[in-house]
Amino acid sequence: METTEKDILRGGQFLVKETKCEDVFTPEDFSEEQNMMKDAVMEFNDREIIAHRERFEAKDYAFTEECMVKAGQLGFLGVAVPEAYGGLGMGFVSTVLTCDYISSGTGSFSTAFGAHTGIGTMPITLYGTEEQKQKYVPKLATGEWFGAYCLTEPGAGSDANSGKTTAELSADGKSYKINGQKMWISNAGFCKLFIVFARIEDDKNITGFIVENDPSNGITMGEEEHKLGIRASSTRQVFFNDTVVPVENMLSERGNGFKIAMNALNVGRIKLAAACLDSQRRLLTTAVKYANERKQFKTPIADFGAIKTKLAQMATSAYAGESATYRASKNIEDRIAIREAAGNTHQEAELKGVEEYAIECSILKVAVSEDVQNCADEGIQIFGGMGFSEETPMEAAWRDARIARIYEGTNEINRMLAVGMLVKKAMKGHVDLLNPAQAVQQELMGIPSFETPDYSELFSEEKDMIAKLKKVFLMVAGAAVQKFGPDLEAHQQLLIAAADILIEIYMAESTILRTEKNAKRFGEDSQKVQIAMSKLYLYNAVSIVEGKGKESIISFAEGDEQRMMLMGLKRFTKYQNYPDIVDLRNEIAEKVKAENKYCF
Repeated sequence: METTEKDILRGGQFLVKETKCEDVFTPEDFSEEQNMMKDAVMEFNDREIIAHRERFEAKDYAFTEECMVKAGQLGFLGVAVPEAYGGLGMGFVSTVLTCDYISSGTGSFSTAFGAHTGIGTMPITLYGTEEQKQKYVPKLATGEWFGAYCLTEPGAGSDANSGKTTAELSADGKSYKINGQKMWISNAGFCKLFIVFARIEDDKNITGFIVENDPSNGITMGEEEHKLGIRASSTRQVFFNDTVVPVENMLSERGNGFKIAMNALNVGRIKLAAACLDSQRRLLTTAVKYANERKQFKTPIADFGAIKTKLAQMATSAYAGESATYRASKNIEDRIAIREAAGNTHQEAELKGVEEYAIECSILKVAVSEDVQNCADEGIQIFGGMGFSEETPMEAAWRDARIARIYEGTNEINRMLAVGMLVKKAMKGHVDLLNPAQAVQQELMGIPSFETPDYSELFSEEKDMIAKLKKVFLMVAGAAVQKFGPDLEAHQQLLIAAADILIEIYMAESTILRTEKNAKRFGEDSQKVQIAMSKLYLYNAVSIVEGKGKESIISFAEGDEQRMMLMGLKRFTKYQNYPDIVDLRNEIAEKVKAENKYCF
């Protein structure tokens, strides 16, 4: 069946429209081709990356480059690149899948891979002219050349458009001279090509350029940066001193650099979420194996309730991350297909497809990067003193995970972006927030129903809870927009709290929809533990929404309005039948213990 525009929700619409479980894509829906790709990537990761972890930890930058060359030879660098430019031309889900399973060996390789295939290559495939694509993309797709992305400057981090690097047109109009300094440039030490952002004259927005890395053309580098984690990822400052770039190497048009940067980061965000998934699976597997072997008080520590809590939480967050990431990936892939069917070029279709789900990309980036850090942290705790030692893989995983909350836009920026983009979409009429928000206000004024609902079907109460959590967001965001209007973006603490509510709704709903879909087709018995994880995730989400909702309401409402909203919050976060959280955790932990690995 062909996907039509009506079938798939637009970005952000998950908040105001119900999604049927049949309409979400799950990892259980991988095609035969995708499963073969997954196996090939896992085998490469085990053989080439994980077997040599110590070389990455010893800052062996040349080895990172060597592994990238091998990944290129196997086609892994060109999964997303159209076949016309030497790539495999696979769909967006396959791109995300490759990123997922190749990234868990070490953060050093994961960063090199992500920077090259994402922000190093994508700007040319998405914005380049036909000549630019023919000239550069085949080299990047095969790993003959590596790419790097020069956006950040000493004074321009989150405020990416404030860069001071300049591009000056020559008198004959044939070239630009680039001058400036870029920092934190991943792959700088071995790249052959930079995507550089610079300002022409007093333009409001920066402009993108494709710059070949030729030291004789005024390009110099700082020493390798010594970092907390991702130690063998090459990270250097890059200096441009009268670097001459032909005018035909301008990317897209003048002043379009900020847009290129933002759209490249959208793709980067969902891929970064994917890059944190297999790390969580492997961390849990490593932790449970140790917990099954390690005895204290003549008992394997995996039998202790304190450890079971950790194992259950680690498994649940990994499962939720997978559920949400692949749901959004398929939405993007379907949106690209719709646009191509409507006559858009592959470039336009991909750009608009990813841009449509920018809210979900930001949500995923925040949620999964924080989950992988927590997972590594609990992994260290399960290992105890051994976890703090370099001899076990936990401490390196913990250090590597830390950068994920900073790059591709900090998690704070992404939280504010998610809510800001949603409000903008509402203003444009792409997501109707106004009517649902007004309906919630009406509901608050009315008398609540005291009927006992029928919750006999699987997830009937959980889905009801999700619908109520959406009402919390609409209540808080609706009142905040009414009160502050365009000044809302100045209220960062409120935006961040609202974003946390939004994030929990998307993650919890994705988890439940995946499990419901699989229970319907494989039988409920086969999904008993997944059902437990879905219920546990939702319970934790409700607690977060309750806390963040309260924080938001008391920050801007007072008097009767505050009392009414707090009563609404209480009503919208109350279960009819509270799940037994201890039982759920035990059920999840026992399954993981028995399988001795992440097994979902």
